[in-house]
Amino acid sequence: MAKKLFMRGNEVIAEAAINAGCRFYAGYPITPQNEIPEYMSWRMPDVGGTFIQAESELAAINMVYGASAAGARAMTSSSSPGISLKQETISYLAGAELPAVIVNMQRGGPGLGNISGSQADYFQAVKGGGHGDYKLLVYAPYNLQELWDFTMLAFDKTDEYRNPVMILGDGILGQMMEPFYETPYVKPVLPEKTWALTGCKGRAPNVIKSLYMGEGELEYRNGILQKKYKKMKDHEVRFEAIGVEDAETVVVAFGIAARIALSAVKRLRNEGVKIGFFRPITLFPFPEKELAALAKPDRRFITIELNAGQMVEDVRLSVNGKSEVLFYGRTGGAIMTPEEIYEELSGSPVIKS
Repeated sequence: MAKKLFMRGNEVIAEAAINAGCRFYAGYPITPQNEIPEYMSWRMPDVGGTFIQAESELAAINMVYGASAAGARAMTSSSSPGISLKQETISYLAGAELPAVIVNMQRGGPGLGNISGSQADYFQAVKGGGHGDYKLLVYAPYNLQELWDFTMLAFDKTDEYRNPVMILGDGILGQMMEPFYETPYVKPVLPEKTWALTGCKGRAPNVIKSLYMGEGELEYRNGILQKKYKKMKDHEVRFEAIGVEDAETVVVAFGIAARIALSAVKRLRNEGVKIGFFRPITLFPFPEKELAALAKPDRRFITIELNAGQMVEDVRLSVNGKSEVLFYGRTGGAIMTPEEIYEELSGSPVIKS
């Protein structure tokens, strides 16, 4: 039986990564994710891995590029402004089809903002924050058990698809402490990394690049990538739905906002309100088909987010005009409470209609 541990969220990510075989970590300090590099700095030597505190975010992500190209399971982590600095090389990783796990523990913005939790990097994560037509597989955990499970899964999926995977958390999730089960890591059967730069050793040299100058070459490469993203859409969608069958109102939220909102939804449900809860776990691929199946004229949706309204756009696209979609959010690292959401839902035309 898996034993129960009590740790901080950032430390959960780090230990889960090591359990999943991460043996290279490069990062640069920024609050509120500093416990990840701190933890890695003393744990990596225990497992024969490499920890590097780079001179900058740019250096860190490019070191991950190099380690991944050599076949290592590699990870970096940062918070919002630091992730922005990494965007160019994230695009390079996607273009070169290199696996890497990237953790963003979001903070308030724009600019340097503050160190409170936020969800304002949704667009950056799911729409491709760097240049070119690329996508990341994006997980949005909402408790420490999911931080543990999805961090380990991220290393498998990044190798399976040869594509960067992002864990999109926030300052609250990274700093909170709660018990979780240390479920064992079981590595699936994955293709051998025959593409890695391990030295020729009597074989033809491997070439890893994202520069294609020949006529039609880059379009061909983009076609391969788009097929991969479609495969993710077909096989990697994850979500949670509670009480949506008879709901007149469906609350849609992800990450820590979903955890806060769920308390209000349960309270209203206990009071007899026909309200449901839908939580996207993968932000890309987004559960658009599942939301579309719930849309109908006599049902309304309201998204709850710690931003000015980002995921709500994907909800509206999914619903495609069949239902009204409303939004409630807080910006700049302001954190809502279950009581606040309860009052907002209780007084909203969604509930009163």
